[in-house]
Amino acid sequence: MSGNAAVWGRVRSRLRAFPERLSACGAEVRSTGRGSACEAAAYGRCVQASTAPGGRLRKDLCAQEFEALRSCFLAAAKKTQKGGH
Repeated sequence: MSGNAAVWGRVRSRLRAFPERLSACGAEVRSTGRGSACEAAAYGRCVQASTAPGGRLRKDLCAQEFEALRSCFLAAAKKTQKGGH
Protein backbone atom coordinates (compact mmCIF):
# COMPACT_ATOMS: atom_id res chain seq x y z
CA MET A 1 0.00 0.00 0.00
CA SER A 2 2.86 2.43 0.66
CA GLY A 3 3.81 2.36 -3.03
CA ASN A 4 0.25 3.29 -3.89
CA ALA A 5 0.38 6.30 -1.57
CA ALA A 6 3.58 7.49 -3.26
CA VAL A 7 1.92 7.28 -6.67
CA TRP A 8 -1.09 9.30 -5.49
CA GLY A 9 1.24 11.88 -3.95
CA ARG A 10 2.96 12.40 -7.32
CA VAL A 11 -0.40 12.57 -9.09
CA ARG A 12 -1.68 15.21 -6.65
CA SER A 13 1.45 17.32 -7.04
CA ARG A 14 1.13 17.21 -10.84
CA LEU A 15 -2.52 18.21 -10.66
CA ARG A 16 -1.70 21.12 -8.35
CA ALA A 17 0.92 22.34 -10.83
CA PHE A 18 -1.46 22.13 -13.83
CA PRO A 19 -3.00 25.65 -13.56
CA GLU A 20 0.43 27.29 -13.31
CA ARG A 21 1.76 25.35 -16.28
CA LEU A 22 -1.32 26.09 -18.34
CA SER A 23 -1.15 29.78 -17.47
CA ALA A 24 2.40 29.85 -18.83
CA CYS A 25 0.88 29.08 -22.23
CA GLY A 26 -1.62 31.90 -21.81
CA ALA A 27 0.93 34.47 -20.68
CA GLU A 28 3.45 34.00 -23.46
CA VAL A 29 2.54 36.08 -26.46
CA ARG A 30 3.96 34.79 -29.69
CA SER A 31 3.81 36.31 -33.10
CA THR A 32 1.77 34.26 -35.56
CA GLY A 33 0.63 34.84 -39.10
CA ARG A 34 -2.67 36.27 -37.80
CA GLY A 35 -1.14 38.79 -35.45
CA SER A 36 -0.28 38.12 -31.81
CA ALA A 37 -1.98 35.35 -29.88
CA CYS A 38 -1.12 32.96 -27.11
CA GLU A 39 -1.68 29.24 -27.51
CA ALA A 40 -4.45 28.83 -24.92
CA ALA A 41 -6.44 31.76 -26.27
CA ALA A 42 -6.01 30.67 -29.89
CA TYR A 43 -7.29 27.19 -29.10
CA GLY A 44 -10.17 28.62 -27.07
CA ARG A 45 -11.17 30.95 -29.90
CA CYS A 46 -11.12 28.08 -32.39
CA VAL A 47 -13.34 25.87 -30.22
CA GLN A 48 -15.67 28.77 -29.43
CA ALA A 49 -16.05 29.68 -33.09
CA SER A 50 -16.82 26.11 -34.06
CA THR A 51 -19.43 25.69 -31.31
CA ALA A 52 -21.16 29.03 -31.96
CA PRO A 53 -24.74 28.86 -33.23
CA GLY A 54 -24.60 27.16 -36.59
CA GLY A 55 -21.07 25.92 -36.03
CA ARG A 56 -20.11 22.28 -35.73
CA LEU A 57 -17.18 21.02 -33.70
CA ARG A 58 -15.53 18.23 -35.65
CA LYS A 59 -12.54 16.08 -34.89
CA ASP A 60 -9.28 17.76 -35.90
CA LEU A 61 -10.99 21.07 -36.64
CA CYS A 62 -8.72 22.85 -34.15
CA ALA A 63 -5.83 20.37 -34.38
CA GLN A 64 -3.23 22.99 -35.28
CA GLU A 65 -4.16 25.20 -32.31
CA PHE A 66 -4.31 22.19 -30.00
CA GLU A 67 -0.84 21.03 -31.04
CA ALA A 68 0.58 24.50 -30.36
CA LEU A 69 -1.06 24.49 -26.91
CA ARG A 70 0.15 20.94 -26.23
CA SER A 71 3.73 21.83 -27.20
CA CYS A 72 3.66 24.90 -24.99
CA PHE A 73 2.27 22.92 -22.06
CA LEU A 74 4.89 20.18 -22.43
CA ALA A 75 7.68 22.77 -22.57
CA ALA A 76 6.30 24.46 -19.43
CA ALA A 77 6.06 21.09 -17.67
CA LYS A 78 9.67 20.20 -18.57
CA LYS A 79 10.87 23.62 -17.40
CA THR A 80 9.05 23.15 -14.07
CA GLN A 81 10.40 19.61 -13.58
CA LYS A 82 13.96 20.86 -14.06
CA GLY A 83 13.42 23.39 -11.32
CA GLY A 84 13.09 26.43 -13.54
CA HIS A 85 10.04 28.70 -13.60
